[in-house]
Amino acid sequence: MTSSQRETERKYEAPSADDTTWLPDLAGVAAIEAVVAQGIDELDAVYFDTEDLRLAGASATLRRRTGGADAGWHLKLPLSGDTREEVRAPLSDTLPDTLSDLALSRTRGAELAPVVRIRSTRETRGLVDGDGNVLAELTLDRVRAESLRGLPTLAVWTEMEVELAQDTDPSLLDAVDKTLRKKGVDRAGRPSKLARALEETGVGGRRLPDERVETVEPGSAGDEVLRYLDEQVRTLVSLDPAVRRDRPDAVHKMRVTCRRLRSTLRSYRSVLDRAVTDPIRDDLKWLGGEMGAERDQEVLMERLTSRVGAAPRELVLGPVTARLQAWNVANATAAHRRTLDALRTSRYLALLNALAALTQHPPLRRKASRKPEKVLVKSILKEYERLAGRVTHALELSPGTERDTALHEARKAAKKTRYATEPARATLGKPAKRLRKRVKAVQKVLGDHQDSVVARDALRSLALTAHSAGEAGFTWGLLYGQEQAVAAERERELPEVWAEASEPGLRKALGH
Repeated sequence: MTSSQRETERKYEAPSADDTTWLPDLAGVAAIEAVVAQGIDELDAVYFDTEDLRLAGASATLRRRTGGADAGWHLKLPLSGDTREEVRAPLSDTLPDTLSDLALSRTRGAELAPVVRIRSTRETRGLVDGDGNVLAELTLDRVRAESLRGLPTLAVWTEMEVELAQDTDPSLLDAVDKTLRKKGVDRAGRPSKLARALEETGVGGRRLPDERVETVEPGSAGDEVLRYLDEQVRTLVSLDPAVRRDRPDAVHKMRVTCRRLRSTLRSYRSVLDRAVTDPIRDDLKWLGGEMGAERDQEVLMERLTSRVGAAPRELVLGPVTARLQAWNVANATAAHRRTLDALRTSRYLALLNALAALTQHPPLRRKASRKPEKVLVKSILKEYERLAGRVTHALELSPGTERDTALHEARKAAKKTRYATEPARATLGKPAKRLRKRVKAVQKVLGDHQDSVVARDALRSLALTAHSAGEAGFTWGLLYGQEQAVAAERERELPEVWAEASEPGLRKALGH
């Protein structure tokens, strides 16, 4: 059993916890009316990481802590800015499997072992408003850190934290920060106790695993592509825990990240050796496919629910909503199980390791060292020409199954073209942005068309099931007809939208 909460905090250097004359009175700052002592706790935490400190390298921490009100196992995952998510599990002798799974995208299956022990004497003060509500907690910690890696080292320091209570306006942190800085209280030089402990005990005196080993010429084509790949790999890793916990839109975002990575590795084969990247693309395709059922079910359920909700009440005959909900529960549960099963496979672990190796030891080709303008433009235009061919072919076909398939292929080509522009935005600027925007409009039209194709298949299946149960099939037929109309409308829109995306000036602006 786990629970989680977001914590938003800032750390500061604290000259002393015994003599606090350096600490300004925060009463009167923003909504703070008083500073109230809340007692002293003795905290004892053992931090776990892999041999090469993969969690620390990904700005995550895992600890087993005793003492205080929240004793137990804590996994902290970075979100943005000053905010992290802390996932908690009850105190036990061994690491709970749930936390091990949530850390897996960062550990990549490597063994977790104790690295540092941190003991703190914590004095807590509540920053309260006029009604006595705690807006934030200010803590002064006397910290003693020791290595658990066989190094006879000990580090001692004092630090201060200001952590917001849940639902407190984040602007309070800025107001407190301004007051502290005016009094000469500086922000801490390390983002966490663990980071400082690793440094000062000598445990972290090695390269952390998210650093690139090979160098690449700044501003080169390789630099632009690798910067984008780094970003996407980090995104995939950070989404893994959210997918496992079935967070809203997490599967969609992770699947899109897989597609972005696949497309980039395909589009920029002139920069990265395909002998290395093609197997990675295959595994990304596999992972996206395993998550596809769950994402497709989400999209389909949202679409059909919206259609039923918009239909006049007198045209909804039979238990349409109940059947739709039962259908969704069965399919969504099976689809999510399929996703989780994929994340437990050795193939997924191998993919995570391959992506880490790709970003740390990129298989650069000769063109990686060249200026990005020509290299990136050539790759973008190659994808664009493929898109143009597929759209032209689809428009030549008569409406029907063959055309539906061709339009779906054109949609996939539009995504690849759009993704190919993304690593080039910093270099090519507005021309790449304009092309991306026009291609995205094409993708949107084609996407709605494909969604209507999938929806019609599902509606036919639902209608057959309803008929077998002796239920009215009228509403299912009505919805089917609506989807047919949507598909026809998108096919009528496509030539105009494509004309805007195929304007010669767009490609000339890229430098073609």
